[in-house]
Amino acid sequence: MDVLIDSTKTFEKDLEKLSPEKKAITIQKINDCATLFYSSNAHAYRKLRTIPLLSGLNGYESSLYTLRVSDNLRVILTVDEDPIFKQTIFTLFRVVKRNDLVMSYNSIADSLYKEIMHQHQEVAQSS
Repeated sequence: MDVLIDSTKTFEKDLEKLSPEKKAITIQKINDCATLFYSSNAHAYRKLRTIPLLSGLNGYESSLYTLRVSDNLRVILTVDEDPIFKQTIFTLFRVVKRNDLVMSYNSIADSLYKEIMHQHQEVAQSS
């Protein structure tokens, strides 16, 4: 299975703010995780974490994850497996300090899943 890595402008800006050493470590951690998808998805997913979303996804599963780079640095990304084209797509959204992780993660989740979350709120309000 091929692994494609795509990044957002925000991720690129975050990466540019890092020292050359932290930038290199971040890129290496992403590549290490992506490489695991060639051999074993189970091992790759063990490197990734999720944060429970406050408003839920109406029964859908989130593809939004965090990857630990260091004690104080995390990457927020999505992992989407496409069995038709036999590829896994990493979309890199942010590189953030651990203290900013939850706020940034929820902001990205709101942006990605706003329609699903909105449907959930409409159902709750009409009940």
